[in-house]
Amino acid sequence: MLMPKRVKRRRVHRGRMKGVATKGNLVTYGEYGLAACQPGWITSNQIEAARIVLSKRVRKTGKLWIKIFPHKPVTKKPAETRMGSGKGAPEYWVAVVKPGRVMFEIGGVPEDVAKEALTQAAYKLPVKCKVVKKGEVKDPDAEEGNKEAK
Repeated sequence: MLMPKRVKRRRVHRGRMKGVATKGNLVTYGEYGLAACQPGWITSNQIEAARIVLSKRVRKTGKLWIKIFPHKPVTKKPAETRMGSGKGAPEYWVAVVKPGRVMFEIGGVPEDVAKEALTQAAYKLPVKCKVVKKGEVKDPDAEEGNKEAK
């Protein structure tokens, strides 16, 4: 699983996911990318599941880039613990994703293979996603998407 090697503070606030992504909202390395349409937290397990699907589809012909990293720790208190006595221990790590953020990129494969692979990877993620091409800027509030709303 992905996680930072070391962090300054192990317990952080939950924060807000207001607005759209201003950084990381363009396809920079590959030709096709998977962009988020909704805000959300992507866990390290979900990133790994999407990476496995993409690497199996792309094989050795193409190249894969993962453009998100889980920096934020999510804490949880043990079961059947009384209220109080501080914040819980870090349970897992998440990447904060805003609408428009390109999470994965693929290059060196035909368009149909890339779109199919990215659509399959979108099923592993908890946010609505869409496939974007290099050079085209999409409106994250658009109604269309490659994934049904859960």
